[in-house]
Amino acid sequence: MKRIIIDTDPGIDDAAALTIALNNQELKVEMLTTVAGNVNLDYTTENAKKILDFFDKATPLARGNALPLLQEYEDASQFHGETGMNGYDFPESSRQLLPEHAVVEMKNKILAAEEKITLVTIGPLTNAALLLTMYPKVKEKIEEIVIMGGSTVAGNTNSSAEFNIKVDPHAAQMVINSGLPITIFGLRVTSKAVLHKKDIESIKNLGRTGEMLHSLFTHYRGGDLETVGLMMHDICTICYLLESDIFKFQECFLEVAVEGPAAGTTVADLAGRYTEAKNVKLAVDIDQKRFRDWVLKEIAKLK
Repeated sequence: MKRIIIDTDPGIDDAAALTIALNNQELKVEMLTTVAGNVNLDYTTENAKKILDFFDKATPLARGNALPLLQEYEDASQFHGETGMNGYDFPESSRQLLPEHAVVEMKNKILAAEEKITLVTIGPLTNAALLLTMYPKVKEKIEEIVIMGGSTVAGNTNSSAEFNIKVDPHAAQMVINSGLPITIFGLRVTSKAVLHKKDIESIKNLGRTGEMLHSLFTHYRGGDLETVGLMMHDICTICYLLESDIFKFQECFLEVAVEGPAAGTTVADLAGRYTEAKNVKLAVDIDQKRFRDWVLKEIAKLK
């Protein structure tokens, strides 16, 4: 069983990733932490509560940073709706949060763990950057950081920058420069990780969980349901932990632009012309059919 902490900003595709991660017997989700990203921190935290309540999970939840490190915050509510999980009527949650800031709670959990923990970030990297800089001893107990973020093709916020990295590029650069094993899933791959209209319609018939996800997906604007399908960006990180051979990877040197009109852009030296150093394992391709079949299989388990 792989032990993980998921740092998240739910978000509709976050909710789908959490659905699979929380219910797969090969993963032990030690903690969820929230960060401002797709919507503001109040909404992302409430949404995480509602997902945990929906599946009746006792997974600890901690509230993290409400703002990026050094720049103004911009959300993605135009894609995810005002609350981040519009489309399904979740009951209000009375779940209690862990008492300390998410960064402190992550530090405590990681240092107390007998085995190394994998950190999965499916939102901006603010919490992760603070964790690694404030408590560098945790690096000895982190197996790997798995990131959904960045792009080595086109961006989804402007011509080059992906949303999670653009929200807090300084944090992203700090994490990538941490010296830890880093695996990154950017838009080169996640924009191909799609569910098509017929897949979304089939999900509706997969019991209570299928009904919930179908309701969220039909309110999600991360793609075009009628043509290319809906992009399941965040699920790629969970799929990698369980079925890594669905993807192809290349080790390379990558850095983040932090200033000016290119801020948030990730630049990968895929040809090795800039340096021989390699600081990330970058996902460069995906078996789309296997990914789609795997997602539907995982959801079907949860009837």
